[in-house]
Parts: sequence; C-alpha cells; structure tokens
Amino acid sequence: MAVRGRCTKVLPSELNKVCPQRGDDPTMHPRKMSDFEVVPNLQQSSSSVSKSRRKAHFPTGSNEKENLISWIPENIRKKECTYFVESSQTSDSGRIVCECGYLREQHLEDAAKPPIFLGKEWDSSRHIQEMPTDAFGDIHFTGLGQKMGKYVRVSSDTPPRVIYHLMTQHWGLDAPNLLISVTGGAKNFIMKPRLKNIFRQGLVKVAQTTGAWIITGGSHTGVMKQVGEAVRDFILSCSHKEGEIVTIGIATWGTVYNRESLICPMGGFPAEYILDEENQGSLSCLDSNHSHFILVDDGTHGRYGVEIPLRTRLEKFISEQTKVKGGVAIKIPIVCVVLEGGPGTLDTIYNAITNGTPCVIVEGSGRVADVIAQVASLPVPKITIALIQKKLSVLFHDTYELFTEGKLVEWTKKIQDIVRSRQLLTVFREGKYGQQDVDVAILQALFKASRNQDHFGRENWDHQLKLAVAWNRVDIARSEIFTDDHEWKPTDLHPVMAAALISNKPEFVKLFLEQGVRLKEFVTWDTLVYLYDNMAPSCVFHSKLQKVLLDEREHTAGSKMPRIQLHHVSQVLRELLGCSTQPLYPKPKHIDRPRLSIPVPHIKLNVQGSSLRSLYKRSAGRVTFTMDPVRDLLIWAVVQNRKELGEIIWAQSQDCMAAALACSKILKELAKEEEDTDTTDDMLALAEQYEHKAIGVFTDCYRKDEERAQKLLTRVSEAWGKTTCLQLALEAKNMNFVSHGGVQLLYDPDEFGVVKMASLYFKDFWNKLDICAILVFITGLTCRLIPSTLYPGRIILSLAFIIFCLRLMHIFTVSKTLGPKIIIVKRMMKDVFFFLFLLAVWVVSFGVAKQAILIHNEERVEWLFRGVVYHSYLTIFGQIPSYIDGVNFNIDQCSPNGTDPYKPKCPETNEDNKKPVFPEWLTVILLCLYLLFTNILLLNLLIAMFNYTFQQVQEHTDQIWKFQRHDLIEEYHGRPPAPPPFILLNHLQILVRRGLLRRPATHHKQLKEKLEKNEEAALLSWEMYLKENYLQHQQCQEKQNTEQKIRDIAQRVDLLAELLDLDRVKSTGMVEQRLVSLEDQVHQSAQALRWIMKALQGNDFSSGEDMPAVGSSKASEMKEVDLEGKPEESQPLYHVLARNLLYPGSHTPRFPVPDEKVPWEVDFPLYNPPAYSADHKDMAVQDPFSPSLECLLKINYNTMDGLINRQSFHGLYTVQDGLPLNPMGRTGLQGRGRLHCFGPNHALHPIVTRWRRNLDGSIIRKSLKKMLEVLVAQYPLSDVWALPGGSLEPGETLPLKLKWILRREFWPQFQNLLKQGTEIHKGYLDDPRNTDNAWVETVAISVHFNNQNDVEMKRLNSFLQGCDPELCIRWQVLDKRIPLHANHKELLHKVSTLLGAYY
Repeated sequence: MAVRGRCTKVLPSELNKVCPQRGDDPTMHPRKMSDFEVVPNLQQSSSSVSKSRRKAHFPTGSNEKENLISWIPENIRKKECTYFVESSQTSDSGRIVCECGYLREQHLEDAAKPPIFLGKEWDSSRHIQEMPTDAFGDIHFTGLGQKMGKYVRVSSDTPPRVIYHLMTQHWGLDAPNLLISVTGGAKNFIMKPRLKNIFRQGLVKVAQTTGAWIITGGSHTGVMKQVGEAVRDFILSCSHKEGEIVTIGIATWGTVYNRESLICPMGGFPAEYILDEENQGSLSCLDSNHSHFILVDDGTHGRYGVEIPLRTRLEKFISEQTKVKGGVAIKIPIVCVVLEGGPGTLDTIYNAITNGTPCVIVEGSGRVADVIAQVASLPVPKITIALIQKKLSVLFHDTYELFTEGKLVEWTKKIQDIVRSRQLLTVFREGKYGQQDVDVAILQALFKASRNQDHFGRENWDHQLKLAVAWNRVDIARSEIFTDDHEWKPTDLHPVMAAALISNKPEFVKLFLEQGVRLKEFVTWDTLVYLYDNMAPSCVFHSKLQKVLLDEREHTAGSKMPRIQLHHVSQVLRELLGCSTQPLYPKPKHIDRPRLSIPVPHIKLNVQGSSLRSLYKRSAGRVTFTMDPVRDLLIWAVVQNRKELGEIIWAQSQDCMAAALACSKILKELAKEEEDTDTTDDMLALAEQYEHKAIGVFTDCYRKDEERAQKLLTRVSEAWGKTTCLQLALEAKNMNFVSHGGVQLLYDPDEFGVVKMASLYFKDFWNKLDICAILVFITGLTCRLIPSTLYPGRIILSLAFIIFCLRLMHIFTVSKTLGPKIIIVKRMMKDVFFFLFLLAVWVVSFGVAKQAILIHNEERVEWLFRGVVYHSYLTIFGQIPSYIDGVNFNIDQCSPNGTDPYKPKCPETNEDNKKPVFPEWLTVILLCLYLLFTNILLLNLLIAMFNYTFQQVQEHTDQIWKFQRHDLIEEYHGRPPAPPPFILLNHLQILVRRGLLRRPATHHKQLKEKLEKNEEAALLSWEMYLKENYLQHQQCQEKQNTEQKIRDIAQRVDLLAELLDLDRVKSTGMVEQRLVSLEDQVHQSAQALRWIMKALQGNDFSSGEDMPAVGSSKASEMKEVDLEGKPEESQPLYHVLARNLLYPGSHTPRFPVPDEKVPWEVDFPLYNPPAYSADHKDMAVQDPFSPSLECLLKINYNTMDGLINRQSFHGLYTVQDGLPLNPMGRTGLQGRGRLHCFGPNHALHPIVTRWRRNLDGSIIRKSLKKMLEVLVAQYPLSDVWALPGGSLEPGETLPLKLKWILRREFWPQFQNLLKQGTEIHKGYLDDPRNTDNAWVETVAISVHFNNQNDVEMKRLNSFLQGCDPELCIRWQVLDKRIPLHANHKELLHKVSTLLGAYY
C-alpha cells in the first residue's frame, strides 16, 4: 500500500533543495495538525511568470521555482483524514486500516486520539480536512530517459479557476484552442491494429494542428495508455518544435502507486517517479507520456473515480474561457472522445451530452462505445430494454451477470437520451466515406454541434469560421463552412481576413479571396494602421518603426509614445527603397482622419488589446481607402518575411513588375540589419525569388511587344513613389534583371538634388579614386610650381600618374573579356585586405621574438621597425637574414654598437672570437615554423580565397559584364566629356551656369516617362494578363518537375492503397448489410404468413392441426442497424423533457423511465420514483409542501377548486392514493416538483408575429416562403429567450411574465388581441418541471400582424416595457435555430405552418 509523506517545515535557505531521499522514511511517523496553517483560497503570484509556452521536460528556473514554492501552498490544498476509525476491511497486507483506507501510522498524530466530540461513526464531511498541499513540482520518470512533466496534488474541492491559473500562469501553458477530453476503458483492451493507428494519428494530428489540450485519466493503462503512446510516437517522429502536445492527466491521488516519491512540502524539482506495473496491485501508475498531472485528493486511499467531479468542473470552466488567437476571440470548444469503456464511461457520455458537449464514439473499440455506435442510427423508440440487454450480453460477456434489471433500465434510458441528441453524437467508423481520419471526425463533430446549436442570425456561422481560423484548418473550412447552406457576403469575411493576415495563415487568405473578398474594399487606412500595429515584434521592420516613434517623441518632447501612423511607416520604407522614391504615405495635415465604417455584426475579434470588432463598427460614410491596397498588403507581408503570404498577394497585384523589384530591394536592405543568420539567408533567397518573378514577367512582355515592354521599364509608377522599374532594379543591384537583353541600353539620367547627387557620387569606388587622383595632382602641381619644392612635386606627380593609370582600368569594364576580370581584381583586393590581418599576427609575433633573441637594446626606431616588420615580411619571399644563424655571420655587415646609420646592429657576440652567442637552434626552429605557417598555410589560404572569388564571378560573367556596362554607359552619359584633369573646367562651367546664372539643367526624359491615365491603365492590364500567363507557366513547370512528379506518384500510391483498404472494409460491410436486409425481408414475410394463417384460422379454414411456426422469434431480436443509414425521426410518442434524469433547480434525480415504460398501462414493477415538492415562498397559493393524506383529500380534482382550475384539457385524469396521475405517463418523480399545484397547472403563451421586411417594406423570403419575426423576451436569471407568457395565477387571465413586459394600461387591449387570435395548441406541454402528479397545460394563441402599418402593432411596440433592467425584449427572426425553450419552439413550428411561413 502506498504511504503518504510527512509535511516538514523548511527554512528559506533550503527552498532550492530537492526533497531528501526516502531512506530515512519520515512518512511513518505521526504528524501533528499544528504543522499546517490555514491560508486564503487564492492569492495572486508575488512575481509574474512568463506566459510563453514551455515543454514539460524543460527544467524549472530558479525564479519560477521560488514562485511556485510560495504560491502553491497558499492557494492549493490537499485533504487529510483527521480521525481514525477502524474499518471492517483490511489492507492488501492484512493490516488494520481506517475507514478512509489509510493505516493508523499514516494519519496525523492527533487523529489516533479519538476525541469525544467527533463521534464514533466515520464521516468524510466531518473527519477529512483541507491542508496546504505537499506534493508539486517537476516529475521525472526514472529509467525512461529525459521524460519530464509537472504535477500537483489538489483537493477535490479546489476551484477550477485556481487550477487553470496554475496551468496558464505558472506552468506556462498557452490557453488551448480546443479541449479534447478522452474517456473510456480504464483497463487495458485490444483494438484492431488499423483502427489503433488511425485513432493515434488522428488524435495527435488534431491536437498538434489546432493547439489543443488532451485531458485523460493520466494512468498507464487503458485508454490513457493509448493516448500516451500516440503522443510518444508523434514526438519521436517529429522535430522538437512540432512535438509540443499538451497531455494532461487528471487522476485520483489515492490510487496512484509509488505516490510517496512525489511528496515534498517545498516542491520536487524534480521528483523521481518509478513506473512499476508489476507490483502496483490494485493501484495504478502514472503514464510517462503525459506532460502534466493533476492528482485529485479526497483524503481516501484506493477509491477510483474521485477525480471525475473536479475534472468535469475544470473542463466546463475551461470551455467557458475566451481564447484570442490570430485576432479571433473564441470560447474554447470542448469535445469528448470515447474509446471502449464501462458504466463510468456511460455516465461521462451522458453528462457531456446533457451539458451540450459533442461526443465522438470510436466504433470497434469495444464495450460501451460499440453499444452506442450500434444503436446510434436507430429511431429512439426502437432502442428497447431487450435490445440493450442483447448488446450488453455480447459486448460485456465477462461482466454481464453484474447487470441487474434496474441497471438495464437505467442504461436503456441514458442511451435513449444520448441517441436523441444526434446533433451532439458522432460515430467514427473505420472506412466510412468522409471519415478516414479521426481528426476530421473530431472537428466535424464540433461543427455539427455548432451548426445545430440554437442561435440568432449569423452567430452560428461566424462561430464556426472563427473556430476554423483559430485551428488553422482550411480543409475543414472548405468542406464544412463554405458550402451551399450559407451565403457569405464579402464584408462578413473582413474581420477574419484581418485575423488570418496577422496570424500568418496564407491558406485562409487565399480561401477568403476565392470567396469574393475584394482587397480594395478590405484595405482601408484604419485597417492598414491596425495591421502595422499588430505586426510581428521580432521582425527588423518593427524595430526600425519603433526607432522612428522614439525619435518623434524626443522631437516633440512628449512623455507618451506616439501611436503608429502610416507616415511613420513611410519613413522606414523610404529608407529601405532609397531616396529616389517619394513617400508612399504622406503625412496627414489634420490629426482627425476619416475613420473606417464597415459594420460586421455578431463577431468578436481581438488582438493585443485592439478590437477588430470596434474597428469594423465605425459610422457609415467615413471610410478612407488607400491608393493601392494590394501594394499596401504586399509591403506589410514582405517586411515581415512572410513568403507564402507575399506570393498570394503579389499574384493579385497590377503593377507586378515594379512590386517584385521593390520587394527585392526591401528584403535586401532588411537582410543587412537582421542579426539571425538563417533569417538573413531566407530574406536574400526571397529577394532573389522576387527578382526572378520580375524577370519572368518582363521576358514574357518583351517577347510579345518590345516597345510596350520598354515603356514598362521607364513608366513612372505612382504607387511606388514615382519611380521606375529600371530605377528600382538599379537601387537593388538586381544584376540578373539589369543584364536582361531588353534593359541593356537603358539608363536613367534623371535630375537629383545636390546632397543626394554627392552622396551617390561618393558611393562609387572609381569616383573616390577620381577625387584622390585630382587632389594628389593639384598638390603635386602646386609643389612643382614652387622652386623650393620642385623635387617633392615631381614625386607627388609621379604618384598621381600611377593613380590616373589605375583609373583608366575602369574603361575596360566595357569589354566583355576584361570587364569581369577587373571585378575579380577589385574583389580580390578585399580578400587581401582581410588576409593581411591574419598575416600581420604571424609577422609581428615572429619579428618581435627574433629581434629580442638576436639584438640587444636596439635604440634606433627605424632599424627596430626594419628588424621586427620589414625583415620578417621579406623572409616570406626568401630574403632570409644572414645573421640568423652562426654559419653565414659576417661582423662587417653590421654595426657592433649600432652607431652606423646604414647598418643594423650586430647580434650578441663573444668578446674573444666575435662569434654570436644567441641560441642558433631556437632561431632556426622559429624560422622553420614561421615559414611553414606563412608560406604554406596562409599563402595557400589566400590562393583558395582568390580561387573562390574567381569562380563566383566567372559563373556570372555575362550578368556582371552587362550590369557594369550599363553603369559605365550611364556614367559617361551623365558626366562632362573632358577627361581628367581637364574635367575641372567643365565642372566650373556647370557651377557658373547652375549656381550663378540659375539656368535649369536639361534632362533626358526618354527613360522616365509619365503616361496618360488611359494609356497607363491599358499597359498595366496588358502586364497583368502576361503575369497570369507567367504564373500558369510556372505551375506547369512545377508539375513537370521530376521531384514533384515523384511526390505526386507517391501520394497517388498512398491514396490507392488507402482506397483498397477502404474497399475491403466497405465490401465486408456491404455483405453484412445485405444479410441484415435479407433477415429483415424474411422476418417481414414470416409476419405476413403468420397474419394470413391467423386470418384463415379465425374464419374456420384451419385443418384442425396446430398452426406451424413461421419464421424465427429471434428474427426481430437479431435485426441490426444499417451502418450507413439515417433514421427517419418523427415526433416522440411520449414526453421527453419531463423525463430528464436531473430535475431542474434541485439535486433530486429522477427514476430512469425508458420510452417503452412511460404509459401507466405498461407494467413496471421496478418503478420507485423519489418524491420532491419545492416550497415557493413567493407564491400565495400552492398545494401542501409535505402532502399528507388528510391534506390531499381536501383537494378537489377534475373541477374548479376555488380559484384553482384543476380541470384538464384532456378530460378526466386518474387520481390514485390522493394524487393525480400525469395523463402522458410516468416521469420518474413524484410530488409536484417546482409547480405550485397538483394536477394541471394552466399557462398561457401568446405568440406575437409579424412579417420580416426589407427597408423598402417588401417581405423577405427564404426558400420561396415568407419569413416571420416573433416577439421574444429574456427574463432575469435566465440564459435563454422565451415567449412572453407563462403560468396563470389563480383567478388571473394574463400570465405574470406577460404583465412584466406590458404596461398596465395596455393589458385590456392585449386581451382583445388574444380573443381575435388563432388558437394553435391547447393541452399538455412537455415541460422539464412536470412530475407524475403535476404537469403544465397551456393555451398557445397566435397573434399575427399582417400589415406593417397596423395600428395595434404600433401601439404594442409603444407599450412594451421592462419592469426589470435585466429584462430584454426584441423582435427576432423565426427559424428552427432560434434559441428558445424546446417546447416553445414546437409552438413556433405550429405557427409557421399555420401561416405558411419559413421555419
């Protein structure tokens, strides 16, 4: 038996220590209750915790650890038994245990002393108390590698909000987009291999793609083990980033084996847990493949199922939370997935269906799942006790004898209620068409439940679309949302379009464009500001934008950071595109701008505090659209390096060639500032792709029409800052584009400003060489003219001549042969520059060492430099100093004292024979090493660098030559004709003409041309047409690619194999269906023959012998359900709402009553319903709360009993033992429930309707039928809408709820309207409050206003009021999805049928 640890006090200095080893087991010592302290229920953390998602196996940081240690004991508690009462049962080892299941020594010290006031009988509510938890932290599964998780021991009464706060704030989990609750068999079971693989793959796929949480029981057995192994296989087969799946195990603390290793009052970081299945006995081990564990403690040991109530509350709480992802705010949806299972699983399914949670039943997994799956397609009346008994006998053959008759009745009733809610039930069948994957079945179940959920207007469809966007499942959106069932307006998709852009979901953007979203309507000024305000903070553009805002704040001396505006974006874009472009977004003159006003009702979107819904709900007529919406979106996508999104938007662009070149320029500039190497490579690769797009489009244009293609190059693009395609290509240094044959003779000698012209001039290397040559020439010429500096002038002039000669090399760039070689030389000069840094290290190190060894106290600086640097450098080229060794030493070649200015100082020598005394062996070794590294290693490295540069340039010789040739032509076209140094005279002439005489420069306009609007529109349309051809050609090439063909063939082979498997499964199913059909026909034939023989026997045509048995009596029992068919549901024969197992407003459960046992005439010996009658203190008239026979005999049934009308619209009803019997049959509850009278409780429900009309007054139609609007109300303390009516008080003619919404002076007039109305129902009303002895009967009257100018309708609208501020009244469109009470919707159906209206 597992034992529990002792809670010990730990000093603050011990906070970071791991719990002591269990060697000296402190758990066996009694504890005192004084060791625990009472703390508040929930307090905020003392320090904020990062909300970023972390994997469970990441180690907990010190700050997080201290935060957990301080927060968890203050807010999360455990349960302890505080009173030991000996139980009649013993432990597994035969020892005496308490009623709670624990040993005596495992209790607190005070618990073993039986105080008198506690009583003798053990009571969990009195003898179990809450205390601060002592088990939490990180759990490490010993012997299973690096598997880590997080765990906490919580009380069974812990509020769900506390646990959710722990998971999201302290465990660092992102709120889920979907909650998958997996339930089923707690013991190991066998599944078909194919079904197991399908389930595993589908479950992890839906969790990984949607960002879901998977919740299970957490133990290493049954369905929990299946889920754990599915997650394990997925993590092993995926990368580290993709393998993040949150799997939460909620288990009972008292049933966890080896749980003593998890106990540590100050947290286990980590706690070592051993998974030991062999010795676990009746307990269970935790599953190592779960990432988080919530261990629910009720103070007992060995009792399973303790966690179910807390798990249900937690799942319900999470499903009520709102998750914001990708700009879409959704309530977290929940789905229940069922595999196998027993009685507890049936209760879980029933509770889920009752709470509106969709369930996916995996057929073929066994037991409960198969029982429900096999009867799910049957009409509810055919689901009988006998059928369920037969199913249980087959599927529960091992435990069938445990099913009592009462259990069979209960199971039948629950299964009937489950199947009745078909919109919440989805059966996954292997091989069923459209459900090959479990993930699709799960998502389809959610959509089916949402689609059938009651709603107003478009709320349902909006919710489904928000779910699909949040999950990033465009396949589900295509198949389930964008269907013929609903027509989407393009404006309805604008908010989700913005959400898809922000969250980088290109497939959804493409889908919305296909559904008719027009970018010219979508992209407005406010939308663009909103997009930039929510761009990725990690991108370089965002940081540059923040710098602009900071600069503006400094200039304005403001303390508040200004909000992002488009002129801020324009500043950054102009820096990226170059000064040749004009600002794309001019700064507004006024602060207040026209705002956006595209109303989008019934959708709530939110991103980082900014509401999309508020963005799209501005006043009408105040929309500011941008000049080029495609350009704006393209820039927004490109600056964030979003490749797929950019490609989709570029395909929509009109000025596509300029757009591609501009994107290439932007990406190249951003890549220069990007710190991450991988991101830089991605940006440069994407820039190259955009350049290729521009080349492809221009090539197609040039082939079609050279002249129009030339115009595209020189056309001034207003959208891109009044620049040209040619200028953009030159700014971006797109050599491939510029080297295109159609671009070669083009140049742009446009006028520049003085500052810009100077900056561009000094960027070129040859211009810098010009300046240097001219300055040196002027200096030399000046010195040459002065007699005293004649010789220095000659020297300077000779240097100037060298520079001028080098400058002449630039002219050879026009040569196709020599031009690239000059580029090679220039790039090799850069290689040499970096090589010299490495060489200098070896030269200086060797020179200093050599000088220090050979020469003593050399004081001459010039000779010191020669010895250290100059001689060492010459040594590389073979000029080895003769005095470096003693062999070639000659004292005549040096100066002994260093006094001769023309000789170096001699090395240290012997005074006797003048021989050098330095260690020759050392200098020789240093010389050899020096030559080895410099001559062999470094020089070969330089040669390799030269070779790489040569090959790199040589591969692109043609492009480089053409690009340089274009620059050369442009340069000589725009500069004065005189060569240096005579060019100075031309510059002087230009200065006089432009500066003094103020004469404008003459421009060549042939390469920058502004076209007329009509001509430009036609040219852009032609370009766009050829762009479409280019894209189609690219798609064809991709399909013809060998690798793509191989992938396509592989997909087809996989699809063919899957279809073959499905065909095998379907063929088996078809055989079974045919057999079922044959049995059905035989059964029908047998019934017909039996009827014929009875008829003949009744007319004395019998032969006197006994009638032979025709057909098998088991035929009806063996009749199975068509696996693919759908039942034809009709109106239920008996009341349904009146038999809900949980009576509303109380904790009293009804006795289960299956359909076949509802009539009083049917014998039901087991029927023993509980009694319940509520005490209504607010009602003046009500029958006795605790009915006795004397009180009941005073009641006069089937007549007027004073003011109370006890007459039924259905005639006389039976009175038994002083209590009336419900004329519609059993309900499972005696008494009057929440009704105020026994017998019929009369009500009145007016149904006030009018035609739904357009603004022009015409009636709106749907499916050729007129549409109605009905008056509905939402009363205080109610979540649903209802008809304005209700129970009639004794002696009253109008219901109290109707009086609440009408002014008193209008009551008589409304009674006249009721008299003129049409009675559509009079009788029994299926109400959840009905019981065996009290029921609701109502009169429903239709009051219809046919004319929109009806005076009575206008008066009614004027007299509508709300007595309570929480009371809501509205006219609502009438259809089958209107969110009203189920019995009210039946009345509305009758009204629509009466008026021939749409429903």
